[in-house]
Amino acid sequence: MPPTYAPLDIPEDGKLAHNIAHFARALRKAGLPVGPGRTLDAVNAVTAAGFDRREDFYFTLQSIFVSRPEERSLFAQVFRLFWRDPRYLDHMMSLLLPQVHGVQEDRAAQAAEKRAAEALLDGQLPPPPKTDIPEGDQIEIDATATMSAEERLKTLDFEQMSAAEIAEARRMLAKLALPVQPLKTRRSQASTLAARIDARRTLRAAMRQGGEISGLKYKAPVTRWPNLVVLCDISGSMADYSRMVLHFVHAVANRKGQGWAKVHAFTFGTRLTNITRHLAARDVDAALKAAGAEAQDWSGGTRIGQSLHAFNRDWSRRVLGQGAVVLLITDGLDRDDTDLLAKEVERLHLSCRRLIWLNPLLRWTGFAPKAQGIRAILPHVDSFRAGHSIASLEALGRAISEPSDHGERDRLLALIRQ
Repeated sequence: MPPTYAPLDIPEDGKLAHNIAHFARALRKAGLPVGPGRTLDAVNAVTAAGFDRREDFYFTLQSIFVSRPEERSLFAQVFRLFWRDPRYLDHMMSLLLPQVHGVQEDRAAQAAEKRAAEALLDGQLPPPPKTDIPEGDQIEIDATATMSAEERLKTLDFEQMSAAEIAEARRMLAKLALPVQPLKTRRSQASTLAARIDARRTLRAAMRQGGEISGLKYKAPVTRWPNLVVLCDISGSMADYSRMVLHFVHAVANRKGQGWAKVHAFTFGTRLTNITRHLAARDVDAALKAAGAEAQDWSGGTRIGQSLHAFNRDWSRRVLGQGAVVLLITDGLDRDDTDLLAKEVERLHLSCRRLIWLNPLLRWTGFAPKAQGIRAILPHVDSFRAGHSIASLEALGRAISEPSDHGERDRLLALIRQ
């Protein structure tokens, strides 16, 4: 039920959109997954529905900002404090002031109220009022452990970030590394370490000395760095995530000395586009602008099977040789021929050393492989991981370095086979 307080107090100075944006920011700070897209939807919805009745205004905003039943209570608290109660500041202060030891509150503050209060006050509290507590009495402060702003940003969904948070996230992504272990080849080279006896060199040295072996020669395998190949879905459902992932790929491609022999990048929506040469530009904004101009199907439809077929036919032999690692970034929502999709993913898997699938849908707790496209791809990948936040991209290094890391693949395959 919506709060039943005084009539809605909305200013008539044309700042409704501004106030809704502030309200959305308060919801995000309180913990709801609210991003710029939802804020714009809320403004459009209120404009279309009007706000003559307070119930209509409440439920219009709730339909946009609330996506789970457990979020209703927090939304109601923030709504009441932000729009309805003229004494909301005093109420928030009463929730956040230190608790005096031995003094029982008439009613304990609910967790949703505290989060709403902290969000609206934005961490800035006026000085506490003077009290008559003697100096010797002990004051117990209820200190709740909180994450730093940087740690919170690392776990925030890319789709939920504001413009300022996206800018800061891009700076953090530019500093991320994607380490990889070198590959051992069949070739060997002379070594001073007692790794493996080089019989040929040992006998040749002995023949120079009349057949007498004066010492053993050793050899070690030659190592080289693998290629990284990124296949990034840029369809409408993946647009927000693909931009952030490509920022990360640009940083990996332009960071010297971290291991990769070469980084190849391809985008696909309704067709496959090679953007490798664009990512070679040092300036990330210029690189992505050029890549966006090259990929004409940005934020369009999805044809994963046809795009992978084009990659396997035209590019597989060029870029997947000698143990390349492939990152497939897509939500797997493809309505084309699933038999073709399964066939092309299997061929891609057989052509590379490791195929790692990053899917932003995996961020949902109740995610299940119900879509036909997901069921077609999942059996042919080595690792299945989330790809919706900075933290998920940081964890990608473990999946590449550890062959035993399968992410959520085995658990979800068990659900398919039930």
